[in-house]
Amino acid sequence: MDVKAAPNGVATIEDRILRITGYYGYYPGYSSQKSASRSSVTRCKPGANCPITRSGISRQLSPLSVAEDSAAPILELQSRSPSGICRHSRVERQIRSGRNNKKEGTQTHTENNSQENQAQTRCQSCTSTFLKVVWGFLIILSVSSSWVGTTQIVKITYKNFDYPFFMTWFSTNWNIMFFPIYYSGHLATAQEKQSPIKKFRECSRIFGEDGLTLKLFLKRTAPFSILWTLTNYLYLLALKKLTATDVSALFCCNKAFVFLLSWIVLKDRFMGVRIVAAIMAITGIVMMAYADGFHGDSIIGVAYAVGSASTSALYKVLFKMFLGSANFGEAAHFVSTLGFFNLIFISFTPIILYFTKVEYWSPFSAVPWGYLCGVAGLWLAFNILVNVGVVLTYPILISIGTVLSVPGNAAVDLLKHEVIFSVVRLGATIIICTGFLLMLLPEEWDEITLRFINSLKEKKSEDHTEDITDSSVHTRSRSRANGTVSIPLA
Repeated sequence: MDVKAAPNGVATIEDRILRITGYYGYYPGYSSQKSASRSSVTRCKPGANCPITRSGISRQLSPLSVAEDSAAPILELQSRSPSGICRHSRVERQIRSGRNNKKEGTQTHTENNSQENQAQTRCQSCTSTFLKVVWGFLIILSVSSSWVGTTQIVKITYKNFDYPFFMTWFSTNWNIMFFPIYYSGHLATAQEKQSPIKKFRECSRIFGEDGLTLKLFLKRTAPFSILWTLTNYLYLLALKKLTATDVSALFCCNKAFVFLLSWIVLKDRFMGVRIVAAIMAITGIVMMAYADGFHGDSIIGVAYAVGSASTSALYKVLFKMFLGSANFGEAAHFVSTLGFFNLIFISFTPIILYFTKVEYWSPFSAVPWGYLCGVAGLWLAFNILVNVGVVLTYPILISIGTVLSVPGNAAVDLLKHEVIFSVVRLGATIIICTGFLLMLLPEEWDEITLRFINSLKEKKSEDHTEDITDSSVHTRSRSRANGTVSIPLA
């Protein structure tokens, strides 16, 4: 049955159905072209030669060729014109593939950037750690050298000027220069420079939000200034009775006293290893006192040194209790304030001692100002290095620098002063230094030790497994080379 062509060019019912159902690749006149192509095919029996004229090409029709003919219109549509639908679909596929490639490229670029950032972060962390270690090594040498130099110059000064309190007062006055030195470093290194008054007010917050007032100056500075003076004065008195090695070793006991006071007063965490270290420190003190018998200057010198370590520990614990932690600027401000308090309120003490002839020197020109300035300068350098070292490197290295002053003083005493160390004194010094080093262990030292041991065990097991694998591979290769096959036993 023939159907008239519609105005829109749809000629047959098949065209309408294809148009309504949205057949992919449909265009007007599709059915007529399809029927024409079918009519152009002459069917013949299989095996017979059937001449078919299509574009001047002759071929044999078979069931497979019939299937190819049924698919011919679609193939013709796919190559019909550049504006066809199939070309549009190819463009869409190309666009999608381009987008996917772009996404993959973006993801790859992001991964590369993240890897580069991680590498840069690792390099920066390694660099900072290396710089901290280098600074720590330099700080250790500087701290130990300054402390050894201070102790040895005091011993030399005693030959001509035997007045320890005047030396203490004179050296403490030099603390006033701590904050100006800190501010000079601020001007040299800081990008945003502040005026001296503004920086002074900023650093005075260690005393409270209101800064430094007269009431706080007297209330907070007075006890710390007294403890500072007592610590240094007792240390110098001990140097009159004992060698520099013994005094520096006994002064290392302050670490054990800090732990005991913090445990009692500040309720710090109890650690068995630090209790052992405190016991070792006390044992070393007793052995040092027993070295020359419990009589004479030896026991008095030990008492002075232990008193100096005790006042130093009390100073540190009270500072932590009332003022907390302080940065470098606040510490410089506080030490300079102690110097001002010493100059204003403690200056009357050496005057009284002078007129009472407790510390009296007849010609004023006989004072060895060069040695006194050397002691004061090295003492100030020691205090600056201790506070700078906390900023530049690890705090534990500062303590190591302090304990290294013991072998430094021992070397100087042995080579220059020709001091002969008894076995008891040498044993006491070693015990005290060992206890000091035990105090430096972190609170999680047991967990860290267990992790380290487990990692070593895992590494050994991995190496053993790799050795077994390598040996088995080597055995198999040798057996194959010899023409035999090794069969593992079950």
